[in-house]
Parts: sequence; structure tokens; C-alpha cells
Amino acid sequence: FMIGIILLVMNYNPPFTKTARIYFATTPILPDVRGRVIEVPVQPNALLKSGDVLFRIDPQPYQYVVDQKKALLAEAEQSVKQLKAAYDQALANVEKLNVQVKLAQDEYDRQVYLLEKKVIAQSTLDIATRNVDGAKQALAAAEASAESARLAFTSEIGGVNTTVARLQAELGEAQYSLDQTVVRAPGSGYVTQMLLRPGMYVVPAPLRPVMVFVHKDDQQLAAGFQQNSLQRVRTGDEAEIAFDAIPGQVFKGKVKYVLDTIATGQLQATGVLQDMGVNVPGGRAVAVIEVAEDMSAYNIPGGATAQVA
Repeated sequence: FMIGIILLVMNYNPPFTKTARIYFATTPILPDVRGRVIEVPVQPNALLKSGDVLFRIDPQPYQYVVDQKKALLAEAEQSVKQLKAAYDQALANVEKLNVQVKLAQDEYDRQVYLLEKKVIAQSTLDIATRNVDGAKQALAAAEASAESARLAFTSEIGGVNTTVARLQAELGEAQYSLDQTVVRAPGSGYVTQMLLRPGMYVVPAPLRPVMVFVHKDDQQLAAGFQQNSLQRVRTGDEAEIAFDAIPGQVFKGKVKYVLDTIATGQLQATGVLQDMGVNVPGGRAVAVIEVAEDMSAYNIPGGATAQVA
């Protein structure tokens, strides 16, 4: 009876759990473009820095697109200069026809004066009238052409010709796709169990990662405690850790923080109502433990299990 009381008090006051493990973050590596793998310079389990090359996809199809967009952009930029020249020419033509209209009008006014003095016949005035009308019609046509040339030349977005802006965006997209043919490490870590080989064809499919990248700096020891121990597990509490990989050795540590949620209580937006009458396991409260002692002399891989008190 006394032994039972001692065990109950020990279990309540210094909580103990066998469900502790070193958890680590991984990133599934997915290519952003499809193509044939031509090089895999990365070595399995070799430490990598952020930006190191993992593998390369054949860039030629994407380089062709970039070259094509560059040629179209250069052509469009040249066309803008041609539109400017056409607009200037149309303005010069309008100016010339303005002079002709003024001359025709002056001639008409002179003929009217001569007709009033009975110096010329009505037919001569009619010719001057037709000349004025023809000059005005030619001026109207020239002004319409100049307006059309102006609209074509001044069609801009953000101060850039619309065609040039569209081709610049297409070139940027093509260049981005070309850059994505080189897949790089997302951070500090390593690739393990790598099966990717040159010659394989990869596609940007969400459910088909080509390798798994293990982040080196995101490992942490998490322990799951029974809920009746929650009032005795607080941030800053001292802890003792015994790894299954190092039998007979107990390491000192402390509680870094206790998660505010338990996994079994989560709800997600679905088309089905949650049945609160279903018998759901109670779940464990998770405490993240920081090991205070130096562990560099031991081989403790990610995923290693431990016991924590």
C-alpha cells in the first residue's frame, strides 16, 4: 500500500513519459518545371548550405523560349521607334495641309473680291471653292491619320509601350522558368535515401517529390505527457532525459515550452459535421525539452526515442 502511494505521488509530482522523440522538419523537393534530369551533383547525407545545387534539368527548351522572347522584345522596341517616326511624319503632313488650306482660303477670298468687282466669272470662283473644300478634306484625313499614329505611339502602361511591356513580362516569365531548371537546397541540411538519377524525367506534380530534404537546424525533443500531469509540467522546469540509443545515461535538461493544444482536439473545415459522441482518445500534452548537456559526442539521429521525467 505504501509503495503504491509512493508511485502515485512520484507519477503526479515529477511526471514521467516514455513517449519522447527527436522530431525534425523535412521539405519535399518538387521541380517547378518539367524536363530531363542531366546532373545530380549532390551526395546523399552530405551537409549542404542554402542555395547549393541539388540537381539540374535540361535547360535547352527553356533557353529557346528566352531567346525567342528577347528577339520579339527587340523587334517591338524597334517598332516603337517606327511608330514615333510615323507620328512625326503625320504631324508634318498636317502642318503642310494647314498651309495649303490657308493658301486655298486666301485664293478663295481674293476670287470673291474679284467677283464682286465683276472682274472674273462665277466659274472661276467655283473652282476656288472646290479647291478650298478639297484642301479641308485632305486636312481632315491627315488629322485623323495623325491621331491614329498618336494613339499607336502613346499606347503605354507605366510609361512603357504596351506591346513592349507585355513582351518584357513574357521574357521575365521565360527567364524564371529557365532559372528553375537548377534546383537548390532550401536551407542547411542534407538529402538522404536519394534515388534521383540523371536521365529521369521529372514533372512539377504535388504528390511526386523527387527527393526529401532534411533540415539540420530544426530538430527538437518533444515529450508527450498524460493530461493529469499538465499542472506539474511548466516552462522552465528541470527535466531528465534517457535516450534509448544511450542506455544507462541520463542527461539534464529543462522544459522549453508546453504546447497550448492537443492534437485530438483539432477541427478542420470539411463537408461533414463533427460527431461529439464518438469515443476519441484523450491525447497527450506535448512539452518541448531542451537538453542542457553537450550531445555532440553521441550519435543521436533525428527520430530517436527517449524517456523524460
